[in-house]
Amino acid sequence: MRARAREIDVAKNLKMIDWLKAEMVDSIAQLFKSLLLKSSDAVCDALSTIIILAYILGQKVGVSFAEVDTKIKNKLHISLDESLGGEDWLGNLSELLVYLEKSKR
Repeated sequence: MRARAREIDVAKNLKMIDWLKAEMVDSIAQLFKSLLLKSSDAVCDALSTIIILAYILGQKVGVSFAEVDTKIKNKLHISLDESLGGEDWLGNLSELLVYLEKSKR
């Protein structure tokens, strides 16, 4: 019976992963639409949904929230060190890194 319960859990998890992927695609479409409408509230709503879905999807495939945060910070450090992009881009990356490190995420 235990094996059957495990099978159900795996199937349930796969179904949830598929649902999260579909929600992610839908949220990206909502983001693009809100950018066309130039509605900052709608843009913020779509972006926050995408971020939430990314964290939950990661968790469902075995990646912890902390691992995602660490990887984000590492990528920001690498991008800043390699100085790829213009002045504005580097400023954005730097500002994001400072924000994330301040909020101790």
